[in-house]
Amino acid sequence: MSRKVHRTEVCADCSASDPGWTSINRGVLICDECCSVHRSLGRHISIVKHLRHSGWPPTLLQMVQTLASNGANSIWEHSLLDPAQVQSGRRKPNPQDKIHPTKSEFIRSKYQMLSFVHKLPCRDDDGVTTKDLSKQLHSSVRTGSLETCLRLLSLGAQANFFHPEKGTTPLHVAAKAGQVLQAELLVVYGADPGAPDINGRTPMDYARQAGHVELAERLVECQYELTDRLAFYLCGRRPDHKNGHYIIPQMADSLDLSELAKAAKKKLQALNNRLFEELAMDVYDEVDRRENDAVWLTTQNHSTLVTERSAVPFLPVNPEYSATRNQGRQKLARFNAREFATLIIDILSDAKRRQQGKGLSSPTGERNSSLGLGADDDQHDYDSVASDEDTDSELTTQNNNNTQRNNRAKVRGDTAGQPRSVHYMGRSSEEEGRGEAEEGGGGEAGEPDPTLPCTEDVILKTEQVTKNIQELLRAAQEFKHESFVPCSEKIHSAVTEMASLFPKRPALDAVHCSLRLLASSASRLQVECRKAAPSDLSSPAVDYQLLTQQVIQCAYDIAKAAKQLVTITTREKKQ
Repeated sequence: MSRKVHRTEVCADCSASDPGWTSINRGVLICDECCSVHRSLGRHISIVKHLRHSGWPPTLLQMVQTLASNGANSIWEHSLLDPAQVQSGRRKPNPQDKIHPTKSEFIRSKYQMLSFVHKLPCRDDDGVTTKDLSKQLHSSVRTGSLETCLRLLSLGAQANFFHPEKGTTPLHVAAKAGQVLQAELLVVYGADPGAPDINGRTPMDYARQAGHVELAERLVECQYELTDRLAFYLCGRRPDHKNGHYIIPQMADSLDLSELAKAAKKKLQALNNRLFEELAMDVYDEVDRRENDAVWLTTQNHSTLVTERSAVPFLPVNPEYSATRNQGRQKLARFNAREFATLIIDILSDAKRRQQGKGLSSPTGERNSSLGLGADDDQHDYDSVASDEDTDSELTTQNNNNTQRNNRAKVRGDTAGQPRSVHYMGRSSEEEGRGEAEEGGGGEAGEPDPTLPCTEDVILKTEQVTKNIQELLRAAQEFKHESFVPCSEKIHSAVTEMASLFPKRPALDAVHCSLRLLASSASRLQVECRKAAPSDLSSPAVDYQLLTQQVIQCAYDIAKAAKQLVTITTREKKQ
């Protein structure tokens, strides 16, 4: 099915024309601005993907577009369709409304609080209600009515519900009926393709026995979605699942081979299966965040990038997880390309080892699986991490203690190397945004720095930097590695011009730090891009997949530093 969005389509949240993104689990199309809010909510609320610049399994894309065209948005805005709501002044935003607070508050109410979803009559036994809904779902998936099943799921029906009389799950029923789009929807909501029926047969078995070969193959892909995506992120390939279910990228020259990384690998291998699966899913979420960041930078226009806080610097907090796990998830954003690649390969290798040794009850391949913490939640998912109240001396003591107790640490605060910074871990993305906005950086409150350039000049230079970054990211996306060096030279030149606007010794620490990040990232980008065109024919082969990830990370750091300078300058000039 074509990825092109018909011009008649509008954003489900603000009615802006030509939406470029979709929320997969909500079945709606959304514009760039609303997507930035969706991303800040986290994948447990909204799983976003770009319609044209992201890779899509054809049937998953067809499922989303079918839901969107059949009015899935009315499920999430049910009460807004009531004329009484219009008379009371309650309305959805317009494209011209500001992201914060108008659009963001509406989107949070709509998807996080489910404020507009049809409410069922109150009953004394919620368990019976959920069971009734799940039985309806079990029956409905044999039909082609996707929106009916999405409505049931929105009300609380369980995608993995095991029907006590039928002895099957909804995915067994959809597989037998050949309802591939229903199967896609169920898997998005956590249905297990490897779940056995009362006789031990899986949905994949049902699909094969009913002659739905393509559906059976797709369910195998869904079962191994997690490990497939991790492998694809590093090497651009997925296993065909006919000659094996795992690809372990060979990247020995690009990995972290330090003693700390080797010790971390041993700790990973010692994890019990539940903690290992949680680690794998957290890394999967981080891969999704990094890939969406790369697409985001490629698709944004200049003014949007510098005027709105649209980046997601680390994984948003999931309230279903412990505070320790959320802090550890956010640490993953601090891993550089080498550390992150090492962690991914360690996970892929150990997933393969565990499955072959029957150490895992099922492969770690549930897409959008949201595991709650089990009875042994006192076993922390990560080593102790610093809170905002930790002093430098406490951090030093804590790091020394962590080194001494590696053999008994539960999981992975330092897997693949110690994160470079933990000073804001545990804060939500909104709190982090407030933290950046509140950083005065050394000047006295209420006293603007007269040495700062005018905001218009900074924005103009930032737009030039952003334009060059977008050119580089397009080259990366199209595998035009020969364009890396000239693009990096343009970026370095634009960065130099931007830095020249500021004094050599700025009074504000925040300006100094942002300028230092800007310059160092631009220099690092040049070094990385030159690796794409080795001058010596005897040089070892270039690992373009890892190189591209490093280039994207450098570009992201440059864009972030430039945006910080715009924010600081704007704030100071308004004082």
